[in-house]
Amino acid sequence: MDSIEKAMSSRSPGPTVSPPVATARAFPPKGDLIERTANIAVEPSSVHTDASTATKRTQRSVTLDLEQIRAAGLLVPDTQRSRIKEEYRYIKRPLLMNVDGKGATTTDRANLIVVTSARPGEGKTFTACNLALSIAAERNRTVLLVDADVLKPSVTKILGFEAERGLVDFLIDDQLELADVLVNTSMPSLTILPAGSAHHLSAELLASDNMRRLTIEMSRRYPDRIVIFDSPPLLATTEAGILANLMGQVVMVVAAGRTLRSQIKTALSMLDPNQIVGFVLNKTRDFLVSNYYGQDRVYGYAYGGEADSEVR
Repeated sequence: MDSIEKAMSSRSPGPTVSPPVATARAFPPKGDLIERTANIAVEPSSVHTDASTATKRTQRSVTLDLEQIRAAGLLVPDTQRSRIKEEYRYIKRPLLMNVDGKGATTTDRANLIVVTSARPGEGKTFTACNLALSIAAERNRTVLLVDADVLKPSVTKILGFEAERGLVDFLIDDQLELADVLVNTSMPSLTILPAGSAHHLSAELLASDNMRRLTIEMSRRYPDRIVIFDSPPLLATTEAGILANLMGQVVMVVAAGRTLRSQIKTALSMLDPNQIVGFVLNKTRDFLVSNYYGQDRVYGYAYGGEADSEVR
């Protein structure tokens, strides 16, 4: 039994229950959010065939600097095989099977995937970006990557562009359409929703009723689109746990040799106990096919755990 398996004794697989309703704290709904999300993005079937439609639906488009992305250690969608591509093929496959209803456990809103960690600095944003890039390379898949770490946003910085408006602005401004804050990329199947403007109550927005309704609408209106949320660490803000419980799947990034099992168990206690949770063990050299690619991350579903020691 490996060390991650020892960290989850209290969890057991099962059907996902409906997430709790988050109470709006400071931003009561000012309009019909469902109508405002009508232009969330183009239909999946048209993304690959009508790029002009996508441009009309959003206010900005950026060209990703693939060499800069490669230099940052991120996955680059080209024809070459690489270690990092193999890693994320292994990571994304069970997630996509769950989206398609072919996994061992079914769940509501399986197309909403949150990437988080127990503590800062474990690699969650790096993982969220690579996961989005990998899934966007799939045929007949479209991805919306949401920077929901509104206190310390970094998705756009990692991908090499800037955006003034985003999720925070949409949640507080009834005049904005979601299309106004989406950013198209040079990958037709990848769209970004930046974190947006700094706000003194930005963390509370993640627990707002507007955010709850937005996630429901994202899941229902476009069930074929994969929506990946880069979340704050679970032990950093209480809102992160509320956000995670609005998702169908949780990817927990764990830094090997750094994160205590007790911290993982505390983070897991903030989630729905029946929720599907997968782990990415980051910063380790152990991997099943290391002879081929020397991977430094491990992914898997795991259960079990007692000792309060570092996960290795």
